[in-house]
Amino acid sequence: MDTQDDLSPYRIFGRAEWARLRADAPMTLSDAEIVRLRALGDPIALREVAEIYLPLSRLLSLYVGASQGLFNSTQRFLGAGEGEGVPYIIGVAGSVAAGKSTTARVLAALLARWPNTPKVDLVTTDGFLRSNADLARRGLMERKGFPESYDTQALLHFLHDIKAGKRGVTAPVYSHLVYDVVADQRVTIERPDILIVEGLNVLQPARLPHDGKAIPFVSDFFDFSIYVDADEALLHRWYVERFMSLRETAFRDPRSYFRKYASVSEEEARQTAERIWSRINLPNLRRNILPTRQRAGLILRKGADHRVEEVALRRL
Repeated sequence: MDTQDDLSPYRIFGRAEWARLRADAPMTLSDAEIVRLRALGDPIALREVAEIYLPLSRLLSLYVGASQGLFNSTQRFLGAGEGEGVPYIIGVAGSVAAGKSTTARVLAALLARWPNTPKVDLVTTDGFLRSNADLARRGLMERKGFPESYDTQALLHFLHDIKAGKRGVTAPVYSHLVYDVVADQRVTIERPDILIVEGLNVLQPARLPHDGKAIPFVSDFFDFSIYVDADEALLHRWYVERFMSLRETAFRDPRSYFRKYASVSEEEARQTAERIWSRINLPNLRRNILPTRQRAGLILRKGADHRVEEVALRRL
């Protein structure tokens, strides 16, 4: 059903209504594959994929097909032949602990099963964070994840090269284990049909120019964008729960940046998680991430159990 506000740019779908839009699209992921794709603290199940992500992959497959057709029509108009087309870029945004990584990985797996998009790649903007040494020099270690903590020019150049159809475009790699960009390690993107770009601030606009010159920003390169949404209180709880789970798993690795929290008391670890949330993640959410929600083409609204309860699709 439509929103009550006729001026809203979105059409709102309840879970059951959205699930029916799957039509006859077959489920192409198994339970075992979904378990491998989901992130820690995001208990996505086969039913969630079937009711939410499969209809979304169907819609995106239609969008990609239309984009490919438009490209070919334009090439014929210009007398340039059909050519190879250009990658279709999808941005996935949202808060820390919202489930962006799971959404991006599940969508990538589903979209790669559609016949017109066999090659799907995924990159996260974490790789474009400045190194810890650089952040420390700039006094930005406690603003990691804020827009100013990224090498935005490098990210823009990367997206430009992808959209230009260049081959062998590389992106830096980030390790959550060591909490830093991995020096001398790159991932190569080789002309995908679809590229999914996942990150906190991918919908962040640039400042307005004062001289009329164009100032590009990341979402200029997106063909479609998704915002993974949830109430602030839920995001807070999910972040703390994830931190406490990592304390029993990844933090125990001797290489972990957070290894000291594996040996402290449970209460001290919880206090640390609360402090990180209140000093870094919450301000970033309120100032930089949440204000970009209305720029998304589609919003996935989650409830307390991580299940998507509502889908908002921007009207065409």
